[in-house]
Amino acid sequence: MHTDSRVERVNMSGHVGFFLDCMSTPQLSLCFLGSLEDIAMASGLPIKDEGGQYNGRITSITLLSCLMAAAGGFIFGCELGISGGVTSMTPFLKEFFPNVYRKMKEDTKISNYCKFDSQHLTLFTSSLYIAGLISSFIASPVTRAFGRKISILVGGVALLAGSALGGAALNLYMLIFGRVLLGFGLGFTNQSVPLYVSEMALPQHRGKTNIVFELGVGIGVLIANITNFGTEKIVGGWGWRISLAISAVPAAILTLCALFLPETPNNLIHDSKNHQKAKKVLQRVRGTADVEAEFDDLIRASSVSKVINHLFQNIMKRKYRPQIVMAIAIPFFQQVTGINVITFYAPILFRTIGEGESASLMSTVVIGLVGTTFIILSMLTVDKIGRKALFMIGGTLMFLSQIVVGGIMAALLGDYGDLTKVYGYLVLVFICLYVAGFSLSWGPLGWLVPSEIYPLEIRSAGQSMTVAVVFLLCFIVGQTFLAMLCQFKSGTFFFFAGWLAVMTAFVHFLLPETKNVPMEQMEKVWREHWFWKGIVDEADENSRMQEGS
Repeated sequence: MHTDSRVERVNMSGHVGFFLDCMSTPQLSLCFLGSLEDIAMASGLPIKDEGGQYNGRITSITLLSCLMAAAGGFIFGCELGISGGVTSMTPFLKEFFPNVYRKMKEDTKISNYCKFDSQHLTLFTSSLYIAGLISSFIASPVTRAFGRKISILVGGVALLAGSALGGAALNLYMLIFGRVLLGFGLGFTNQSVPLYVSEMALPQHRGKTNIVFELGVGIGVLIANITNFGTEKIVGGWGWRISLAISAVPAAILTLCALFLPETPNNLIHDSKNHQKAKKVLQRVRGTADVEAEFDDLIRASSVSKVINHLFQNIMKRKYRPQIVMAIAIPFFQQVTGINVITFYAPILFRTIGEGESASLMSTVVIGLVGTTFIILSMLTVDKIGRKALFMIGGTLMFLSQIVVGGIMAALLGDYGDLTKVYGYLVLVFICLYVAGFSLSWGPLGWLVPSEIYPLEIRSAGQSMTVAVVFLLCFIVGQTFLAMLCQFKSGTFFFFAGWLAVMTAFVHFLLPETKNVPMEQMEKVWREHWFWKGIVDEADENSRMQEGS
């Protein structure tokens, strides 16, 4: 009854989800996937792909896994958007950061660029990311040793506790501790949720399904901005509590999904000799009894993985040099695009150029809508025009936007003036273009490309390194941006534009195209690349010489 379909197996990075689609019927995914094959998938029909090896269709377990992944992306996006919004709210500043409030309202001699320069304020934002950095290294061995479900549940409970503590905070210590708990939870969920969902999801359309996690992030940022815009108007000045507590909703969804979902077949095979149990789970996940080809490959992949005892030592071998460079460089470049200037501090940035509190929050809603739209566009085009083309288009658009915004602020804003409404709107337009470029390229592709290049034996370690670099750079940028804005002033935008030029050149010369390359055949892209083939070939030759001696 089921038609064979080729699989691109065990995509562990994943960040897979359908977001709002998975909250309803399977047919709603058509608005994102948009092809005849996707219509068949959404209807639960078998799908034929080239080279037919594996059978499978979308099942209720797949959809519930997607919902869990969407909740994980939503939480991450929510935290990015909420923190920037509440730090521009007057009641929140008066409650926890009175010195910042005084500088903003009363000190007319302080530069526009320095009004929000406060280490306590940046600690509120960045404490989440240093906690996430530390917990991501703890999460990797926990996920490997105890399974994906346990790791997700640990993260979900921490996220619930952090949201509750933030919403109920009575002093700065409670506020920061709540952020630390949120960071701890995100470190676990960003490590384990992608592994879980990628092992459970159908292996078709790898680019699209990976990018939907970023869509969840984008919608999370948008909802956070809308929430901030609404809660800022609540009489009594306590609306920020709703903003800080809102992450409890997706955290509860994620935790409940983890309770009801089974462990992945991959993990059951790896940790148990009861292969029949794993096979039954795989049959439920795929919606067919004919899973022999995939099941045999999972057993072989598990056998290879089990002989690797020291993951982080193994990934340092020369033959994995291209992967480790990308595992570090791509998330590093993603964070130094300057996107955190927008996601963390967009309301503060718009208040810096003279907008009011409500207008600055409304501007971030517009930015969120633009970002979400272009993430969908990226998802629909990435498997057609390729990763490198999107990187080049997005990088160029971001570079030009940063140059224009920096130029306007340097020429017209100054230390004590305001921009006219016309120039204020012009800045908003170019920031929207910048967000469009990021959402088309470095936003989703910064997660997708590292996820699809790791061989199975180093995939867990590679994922941990990518997540750790993201959290580390989020912390550094979050902790230093307001001081940088005070010192560099409009030069901050030229600083990030310089990085955009470097990373666009890096992609052009050193990143091979991975479009339509099965994960188990990914080694060939390095062997055929003008730069990396010498390193990989030399490592293979050394390995053969050692085996022969």
